[in-house]
Amino acid sequence: MNEQIVARHWLAIIAPKAAPAVATSTVLILARIWNANGAQHSLGNAVLMTALSLAAGAAGVCASIGRAGDPVIAGSAFAASGGLALAGVAGYADGLSLPLLLWVLTTAIAYGLAARYWRTDRRERVAYERHVSDRREERAHIERVETIRGTTQIEVARTGAAYAEQLAQALITRAALPGFDPGALEAVGLPQLPFADSSKENRA
Repeated sequence: MNEQIVARHWLAIIAPKAAPAVATSTVLILARIWNANGAQHSLGNAVLMTALSLAAGAAGVCASIGRAGDPVIAGSAFAASGGLALAGVAGYADGLSLPLLLWVLTTAIAYGLAARYWRTDRRERVAYERHVSDRREERAHIERVETIRGTTQIEVARTGAAYAEQLAQALITRAALPGFDPGALEAVGLPQLPFADSSKENRA
């Protein structure tokens, strides 16, 4: 019944929150490295990144429409489209102003999309914790009821045993009294004592 409580490491808590910024920053850094290695003002590279970005965006649109749409695939496709657009602009542009502006916009959009999934995950986690808490309280209540019932049965058994012992002791004490006549008890309808039979057999 007792469940193990596992404390999450602080890195495990911070990592999901920092993931969008880390991803867009990594794309920006790699794009600037690519810019320094020949991508600057390269029309062919710009066309390639534009085509890839549009293809990823189209894939996201296709994955998000219809009943069979998958929000995870759509979100991944849109994220890839934004990353490719950022990489293309950062690799083609001369200075850092436009890449940094696009990086800020891309990071803001990424956090906006991630916030929706974080809220959903938080609601599911709260609902699960509430369900577990209700189950734990229900089991604790059942355990208390069963404990009370078992204790009551034990006390009743002890009371019955004590009563039987006292009754037997009273019968023995009554049989040992002077002038005790088992026949007189039987004549008035009282139950016959077992040891009275044994005493008759011994007399015979």
